[in-house]
Amino acid sequence: YSASGASVVAIDNKIEQAMDLVKSHLMYAVREEVEVLKEQIKELVERNSLLERENALLKSLSNNDQLSQLST
Repeated sequence: YSASGASVVAIDNKIEQAMDLVKSHLMYAVREEVEVLKEQIKELVERNSLLERENALLKSLSNNDQLSQLST
């Protein structure tokens, strides 16, 4: 290698190290966000289930006139 060839290799290595660092930071941020979203999905599924049970109960306690007003 000439001196310039060695410096190109050194620069390439630094670029590769920097890219690896960026990649690892991005992967960490994405994993963190995925965990937050999983938790939100879990909470929303639970809330939806609760609302569906509540809705079924309210329908069972309603008469046909009240239910027909809902569809209009």
